[in-house]
Amino acid sequence: MLPNTGRLAGCTVFITGASRGIGKAIALKAAKDGANIVIAAKTAQPHPKLLGTIYTAAEETVGGKALPCIVDVRDEQQISAAVEKAIKKFGAYTIAKYGMSMYVLGMAEEFKGEIAVNALWPKTAIHTAAMDMLGGPGIESQCRKVDIIADAAYSIFQKPKSFTGNFVIDENILKEEGIENFDVYAIKPGHPLQPDFFLDEYPEAVSKKVESTGAVPEFKEEKLQLQPKPRSGAVEETFRIVKDSLSDDVVKATQAIYLFELSGEDGGTWFLDLKSKGGNVGYGEPSDQADVVMSMTTDDFVKMFSGKLKPTMAFMSGKLKIKGNMALAIKLEKLMNQMNARL
Repeated sequence: MLPNTGRLAGCTVFITGASRGIGKAIALKAAKDGANIVIAAKTAQPHPKLLGTIYTAAEETVGGKALPCIVDVRDEQQISAAVEKAIKKFGAYTIAKYGMSMYVLGMAEEFKGEIAVNALWPKTAIHTAAMDMLGGPGIESQCRKVDIIADAAYSIFQKPKSFTGNFVIDENILKEEGIENFDVYAIKPGHPLQPDFFLDEYPEAVSKKVESTGAVPEFKEEKLQLQPKPRSGAVEETFRIVKDSLSDDVVKATQAIYLFELSGEDGGTWFLDLKSKGGNVGYGEPSDQADVVMSMTTDDFVKMFSGKLKPTMAFMSGKLKIKGNMALAIKLEKLMNQMNARL
C-alpha cells in the first residue's frame, strides 16, 4: 500500500461519485492527509441494494473536512452549485476527480501550465457494489480492492502541474512508486484477475495466469474471411464460422449463453450457446435462458466478430448494448479477440 505523506493537507479535492466505491476510496485516502473533500454524488437517500450516501461518506472522512453535495454530473446547475458551495466553504478547490476521461487531452492542452488533467484506469476489475450487480456471484475473487485506485490517484495528486495529459494505469504508476507486492490489493490473493473491460491491452502476465487455469482456451485455427460490410447472409456465415471454431474446452471455460438481438438487414434474434456440450449457435431463442443479451446492428455485429470493430469501443459509443452478466460479456470479448487475432 502507498503510505500517506501529508502533502495534500489544506488542499481541496472535488470528487464525483464519492458516496461509495472508487470515488469514496479516493476521498478517504486524501482525507487522511488533512485535505478538504467535496463529496459530489447523486445518492442522498439510502439505496435498498447499494450501501452509502454522500452523508455517510462524509462521516467516514478522518483527518480532513468534508462537504457533501448532491450532484448529478448531467445537470450543469447542480455542478455549478456544488462548485460555489466548495468555494464558499474552502475558498477554492485544488484537485478534482471526474468521470470524463474523454476530455483529458483537450483539457490538458487548454489548461496547460495552470491545471494538470490526467485519466486513471484500473488494469484489472475493481470490486465495487456495481461490479457485484453486473458480474454476479463470485466475481469479487477476480477483482482488486478500491484501495489500488485510491493509492494511484494519491500518487497523481502529488505530481507537479507538468504531469498532464496522461492516461495512467493504476498498477504502472504504483510500480513507479516502488510498490512490488500487488497481492495486498487483491480480494483473493493468488486468484486470476479479470482484466478491465475498457482497456485495449490484455496484460500478458494476467493472460498467462488466466490461461493456466483454463479460463481462456485457444479456439481452433480458422481465419474469418468476411467483408467489412455485411452482404446477404453475412450474419449466418459469421455464426457458421463461430460454430466451426467451438470446442469442448471453450464451452467448459465459458459456461454461458449469449443472445444477440440484431437490427437491420439479415437481422433477428440469434444465440451462441457455450453451456451445452460442444457448443451451439442458431437463429431464434436458445433452449435455456441467456446469461447475456447483446443488441446491435447486423453491420456492427459482423464488424465486431471479424475484428473490424472492438467490442469495448462499440459498447462505449453506444453501438453495443449489454444486459445481464457483465463478467461473461467480458469473457466473450477475450474469446473473440483470440478468434480473429490471426487475421
